[in-house]
Amino acid sequence: MEALLLRVPEAAARLGVSRAKLYELIASGALPAVKIDGCRRVRTDDLRAYVEGLAPSQ
Repeated sequence: MEALLLRVPEAAARLGVSRAKLYELIASGALPAVKIDGCRRVRTDDLRAYVEGLAPSQ
């Protein structure tokens, strides 16, 4: 069963970006995140929606 929430390093690894870049995406509002007891988590559905919303490069 797939986890519903991912830690920042896990979400960054799935996207193939650094932790710093993932925090930038969260801070800019491009990728929603939730906070649980002071720890950021990214919902897997939000991660998928972010990727699906990316425009292909030309």
